[in-house]
Amino acid sequence: MNSTQPAHRSVHRLFTAVIAASLVLSLTGCAGFWGQRRHHEASSVVQFLYPDKALPFVQPEIPTLRLPLRVGVAFVPAGTRGFGPIEAGFTEQQKTELMRQVAGQFKALPFVQSIEIIPATYLRPGGGFENLDQLRAMLGIDVIALIAYDQAQTSTDTEASLAYWTIVGAYVVPAQSQATHTLMEAVVYDISSRSLLFRAPGTSTVKGHATLLRNSSELRKDSARSFEESAAQMTANLAQELELFKVRAREEPHTVKIEHKPGYTGGGSLDAAFALLLLTLLGTAAVRALRQSR
Repeated sequence: MNSTQPAHRSVHRLFTAVIAASLVLSLTGCAGFWGQRRHHEASSVVQFLYPDKALPFVQPEIPTLRLPLRVGVAFVPAGTRGFGPIEAGFTEQQKTELMRQVAGQFKALPFVQSIEIIPATYLRPGGGFENLDQLRAMLGIDVIALIAYDQAQTSTDTEASLAYWTIVGAYVVPAQSQATHTLMEAVVYDISSRSLLFRAPGTSTVKGHATLLRNSSELRKDSARSFEESAAQMTANLAQELELFKVRAREEPHTVKIEHKPGYTGGGSLDAAFALLLLTLLGTAAVRALRQSR
């Protein structure tokens, strides 16, 4: 019996050391394993158009829109790349699909002649309005819709972490407190006048919990979901802003000048349907007046 006591003492010391090491790791929060992790990815319209100005001063100018319009849709080059161990990101496939949705909003307008989905390689970081002037000369576009986004993800250990005691020591499974915040916006500029016509934002916040082993996978799903939600809200707001812009151009002609390109026979306003309705009402009123005079 005495010969087995050293062996028992060795196993006991090993077991105690493993437990102590596990507890130290769980309490100190090893870098890259426990603690807070963060991923950030963003692009900025301000940084693209005004790369040398922290607070750009924009001289107000009344834009002159010559109908029918040729519109371009493009993503602003990313200025802030992701960092940290969390794998996320807005894929090129997602960007292309979103640009198609935005293009669809403009295609429904009677005063838009064509839509150009501009490849990412045509825009350079910090290209500014000079870059837009090049696109205007090369593609013949008059107006451009620039899409930008900002997504931040955090993953933090919480007090809900669990510790499983096994024969070889403590196996700690920390629960992760996850948060994914996304802001997306489309800004529409008249290139020649450098005038902002309108903008449409979209936001999303996705929260959840996951164990450490599933954390990266869950964060990727949250990233994609948050991008989809903010993009859907942005396109819906874009449709509303287009309608408001048509009303503003019609009721506040001092804010936007409307001209016709040679050969264009469309209505004088930004809404041909509105002009047709107005003519119909005037015609009906004239017929009633003629009947009453008889």
